[in-house]
Amino acid sequence: MHVDYIARINKTFDYIESNLDRQITLEELAGVANFSKFHFNRIFKAIVGETPFQFIQRVKLEKAAMFLISRKNDSIADIAFQCGFSELSVFSRNFKKHFGISASEYRSQNSNISQMDSKEYQRALLTGRYLSPELKLQSRRKEMKLNKSVEIKDLPKMTVAYVRHIGPYKGNEQLFESLWNRLFAWAGPRQLFNGDTKSLCIYHDDPNVTSDDKHRVSVCITVPPETAVDGEIGKMDLEAARYAVARFELTSKDFEEAWDWVYGQWLPENGYQPDDKPYFEMYPEEPKDGIFIVDICIPVKPL
Repeated sequence: MHVDYIARINKTFDYIESNLDRQITLEELAGVANFSKFHFNRIFKAIVGETPFQFIQRVKLEKAAMFLISRKNDSIADIAFQCGFSELSVFSRNFKKHFGISASEYRSQNSNISQMDSKEYQRALLTGRYLSPELKLQSRRKEMKLNKSVEIKDLPKMTVAYVRHIGPYKGNEQLFESLWNRLFAWAGPRQLFNGDTKSLCIYHDDPNVTSDDKHRVSVCITVPPETAVDGEIGKMDLEAARYAVARFELTSKDFEEAWDWVYGQWLPENGYQPDDKPYFEMYPEEPKDGIFIVDICIPVKPL
């Protein structure tokens, strides 16, 4: 893992720890890490294993658990507010979901911990659990055997025609088949397929941030710039840019792991970070027997 990525994520950890008593926005964290807010959430999840929201929520709850033991004179409500929860009911519900017991039960079960033990417990929570990411990173690193190659390429400007879907799509093979069929049914009679035609799938939102019902995905084919479109068929330009193009052989269940590997391992280890441009999948071949040949294309710039 590139030391610059480690340093940037460490900065977000420190910032979160210093501001746990209030709401922290994704834009704030992206600014602290000096990553594009367009890509920050995916980078964070790929490296840490949690989204920023999940991470912040967990750290708040673990700090509250520490306070339940070490601040015996503070009420549970006081501790909830100290850890950034504006409502006791929200804190109570999330605490029980995370620890499996209520905050009062947790305090009762740990009431006999000595002051020295309490300090050791605090130290455990404040060290390797989340403030030493390199240990966690090493434990999560593994070879991505499904990867066939990664190249840095300057992709030319492309004009694409598309059919767009708004709503849940993860794992819905029938939905994607329907979208592709509608696009191909439009393109075929217009003789838009040739040896240079490329098929792409553009994801417009980060699935870890945007709610499922608002996700946008566009299935596309490249077309001549002058191509006329109407109805459900749209058209847009993808500007020329430098991309990391990672080729994989995947089943439908492997796509998320492949994306995380490129973002969380290959890019930082090779001195790149995502640029503020669309990212997409490109399919050089039709899938066969449930196996997809896919190029994951992420716009990049040097660290």
